Amino acid sequence: MAIITTFWILLITLVALLTPLLIGSAVMGWQKSIKVRHKDSGINKNIFIGYSWTYFFFGFFVPIFRGEVSIGFFHLFLSILTFGVFQLVMPFIYNKQFSHRQLVAGWNLDDSELSNALAREKLNIST
Repeated sequence: MAIITTFWILLITLVALLTPLLIGSAVMGWQKSIKVRHKDSGINKNIFIGYSWTYFFFGFFVPIFRGEVSIGFFHLFLSILTFGVFQLVMPFIYNKQFSHRQLVAGWNLDDSELSNALAREKLNIST
């Protein structure tokens, strides 16, 4: 009896924890990488669109790994301040915010025309 109860508790906990991931992926689509090129230096890197499953799993480490250290620590502060609720909200908006910051900082879309069109649509940009 205890094993069955433990199983149901684990199952309910797993479903509750993964619900934002499932909803985000269904509503916003899976995270997709788009190539960009810096207009001055010519360096290539990726931006992302869609639900940030990486932020869902790794939280404030994602901005740090993407080179946005101060934003990562700010996200850590907000996560502590909100008792983790911030961690559940950010996967829905982080990729869009990151991509906008990169495009404003001089990066241009440099992927296939289909991927560039998808990025323009998801990021609400005209060119």
